[in-house]
Amino acid sequence: MVTDKKAEAATEEILRWAGALVRSIDQRADASVYYDADSSTYVIRLARASRVLLFRLSEAQVRTPGREEECEEILRKKVSDL
Repeated sequence: MVTDKKAEAATEEILRWAGALVRSIDQRADASVYYDADSSTYVIRLARASRVLLFRLSEAQVRTPGREEECEEILRKKVSDL
């Protein structure tokens, strides 16, 4: 579980988690996160120089115990795609 909080309240924890993981993979990359209430997803924005990649994680992915590894795998793949 990445966080046990919901909606906007979880954004800061997800940002800390994503930022630490992204920096451990690529020091030049940066992450930002916002909650999209219409789709109940967290939009993660990865940036490195002039390249930007956006993707979403669902509330279920970040709040379900045992799915943190899945979220890390997705984030690692997205950083490598950047």
